Amino acid sequence: MATLAKEAADAAKAEGEAPWRRLVNDFCRSPLAVFGLVVFLIVVLVAVFASQISPQNPYDLNQLDIMDSRQPPGERSADGYVFWLGSDGQGRDMLSAIFYGLRISLAVGVSSAVIALALGTTIGLMAAYFGGRVDTLLMRAVDIKLSFPSILIALIIVAVLGSGVWKIVLALVVVQWALYARTVRGSALVERRKEYVEAARCLALSHSRIVFRHILPNCLPPLIVVGTVQVANSIALEATLSFLGIGLPITEPSLGLLIANGFEYMLSGQYWISVFPGVALLITIVSINLVGDQLRDILNPRLQK
Repeated sequence: MATLAKEAADAAKAEGEAPWRRLVNDFCRSPLAVFGLVVFLIVVLVAVFASQISPQNPYDLNQLDIMDSRQPPGERSADGYVFWLGSDGQGRDMLSAIFYGLRISLAVGVSSAVIALALGTTIGLMAAYFGGRVDTLLMRAVDIKLSFPSILIALIIVAVLGSGVWKIVLALVVVQWALYARTVRGSALVERRKEYVEAARCLALSHSRIVFRHILPNCLPPLIVVGTVQVANSIALEATLSFLGIGLPITEPSLGLLIANGFEYMLSGQYWISVFPGVALLITIVSINLVGDQLRDILNPRLQK
């Protein structure tokens, strides 16, 4: 009886909490998710303040010395500071290069995910709300997009447009928007049949107000989960394109490009040029996925205890 009373009290307390506070409390119950969030925040801070905390600007030719090329971790440069993670073939400090590469990788991943989310959400809401021919036309476009591998579409777009940050972002937006549209449409179809939407129509509210102020807020939980996962996917896909040599130019380095630069030295034993950027990429993606997994467990009622 005492256990049942305690559970009832906890449930009543949870119902009285603000939604954001309940979300925070549920999120903090997973040590792995909290660890992932802390790691991701550290990665973001390192990327934002890369120019302030990096030992050198790895892309300033005045700070590079060819005599410092391919130094192993722990060696000192000609100027006296330590290459904690070694240097690459151009004499760039790998720690500094990773800090700068994180900035580009995060910027590309987050910006492409946000733009794709906005585009896909709008298309999915229109398809679900208007239905009929609009739904059929938009969903057939989504089906065509989802029938092709993402990497193939990205390769074609980048090959046509050329390298550059915003060209990579555009390619990733084209790759991702259909997933958001499909997700939102499924949730919006359920909400469209509910009484509050019918009441809003009886009040002669505009279509845009009904869609964006009434239906969209109730579709946000799955969007948050998909958006979190897609940020990690965008970073991984951009790294793949850069590794293949058709992504970002050398003047705008990302983690994928840093991995590619050291690939030719792997067989000669100079592993650090590729391995350390690869570890940084792995840590970034895993931390985002840990956060996304916990948000999925919280926001999906089927996964709740």
